[in-house]
Amino acid sequence: MTETSEKTMSDSVSFTPHRITVLLVDDQPIIGETLRRMLATEHDIDFHFCQDPTQAIKMANKISPTVILQDLVMPELDGLTLVRYFRASQTTRDVPLIVLSSKEEAVTKAEAFALGANDYMVKLPDRLEVIARLRYHSKGYINLLERNEAHEQLEKANRLIRKTFGRYLSEDIVNSILESPEGAALGGEKRFVTIMMTDLRGFTSIGERLPAEEVVSIINIYLETMTEVILKYQGTIDEFIGDAIFVIFGAPILRDNDAKRAVACAVEMQLAMAEVNRRCMEKGYPKVEQGIGINTGQLVVGNIGSKKRMKYGVVGRNVNLTARIESYTVGGQILISETTMEECGPILRIDDQMEVMPKGVKKPITIYEVGGIGAEFDLFLPEKKSVELVELATPLDIRFVLLSGKHAAKDSHEAKMVGVMTSCSEIQTEVETHKLDNIKISLFDSEAKEITSDLYAKVIEEPSESSHTFRAHFTSVPPEAVDFLERVLASNSKQ
Repeated sequence: MTETSEKTMSDSVSFTPHRITVLLVDDQPIIGETLRRMLATEHDIDFHFCQDPTQAIKMANKISPTVILQDLVMPELDGLTLVRYFRASQTTRDVPLIVLSSKEEAVTKAEAFALGANDYMVKLPDRLEVIARLRYHSKGYINLLERNEAHEQLEKANRLIRKTFGRYLSEDIVNSILESPEGAALGGEKRFVTIMMTDLRGFTSIGERLPAEEVVSIINIYLETMTEVILKYQGTIDEFIGDAIFVIFGAPILRDNDAKRAVACAVEMQLAMAEVNRRCMEKGYPKVEQGIGINTGQLVVGNIGSKKRMKYGVVGRNVNLTARIESYTVGGQILISETTMEECGPILRIDDQMEVMPKGVKKPITIYEVGGIGAEFDLFLPEKKSVELVELATPLDIRFVLLSGKHAAKDSHEAKMVGVMTSCSEIQTEVETHKLDNIKISLFDSEAKEITSDLYAKVIEEPSESSHTFRAHFTSVPPEAVDFLERVLASNSKQ
């Protein structure tokens, strides 16, 4: 144990002071008086005398002796029977017991030891010998009491830690801290792990429209549901970042199927969004969608920070890459890196793949859209179906800006919505766009009145060179835009 941990334990654990407490059980008052005089000058020893052996257990329960001396021959109760009683009682089961006898007989000694006696003296021995034996046996018993008390206090502290920090850290991390002296030490190691990042797509704009308590309620419903799924697959929740979750598979405990469990967990999390939205709709909240990115690679894992403030986490370029992969998702989508796909093998159902050039990466990488995972997991999302858009008789005028990260470009571009559904649209423009670009749309009605300027979307198909159109999936749709698009769809269906 480290010096710091020893100091922490000594500071947090306090022991009940125990004095040497002697109980003598003997039917002869002269023996009691003789022993009392022997111990009279020993100020750290408390002496108690019981002349009636039938009351010995009751007296022991009252004074909690650290050592018991008892006569072997008494008229009311046989001494060996009293030994049995002391050893059968919960309060005196472990108290050192010294048998006193007027004879030194091997057979009697053997029987007394067999019943649980700790020592045997022919009465009455020399004062120095009596005091030495009382101190020796009491010291051992007091050490036992203190160890038990320390263990009880440690267990109590651990229960408090689990109850308190179990709400914020995964059980694996709490166990790592509690069970290892090095668990709370700063430092890390390189390890091959799988990490997952999730996010509620377009939730920032939803949060701007709702009261704070409703925003928190939606997040809590989401996090509560997802946490149960993550812990089921033995993921380590590293952090909640607003409506996002950062999960590690492979630290602090490395398992041989970390990548597979991560993907299975992601599929079940997407399936669990139905329950999240059911609970949200019951409270009158808007529907939310989740995007998930997964990556596998070498990272530094361990305790990061200072002695006053630390967290268990991961560091390395693969963390940033995972964030980039997640940023390419639309609601309901799971995107994984090539290394994760290789770790999982052929049990994955891959619905799509695309080449991307994330910021900070020197050459393009391929990412894959997961539709399910077979083998022992047998979890699949519904098969992707091509969405048929309603071709608008009169295209809608819009303006859009390209987004870089969370920031909008300065220039806005005029365009037209030529096809639409409540979840996506086909946009015609002369401006160059690319698959996975994020855009912010201002939507206008036929009289050029602005319906909303907060319609967000992601380009999901490469633009057509011939018609200069691209398809975009809405990532955040304000209520006024939903109402307007539904009216437009209804109007077009009548024509």
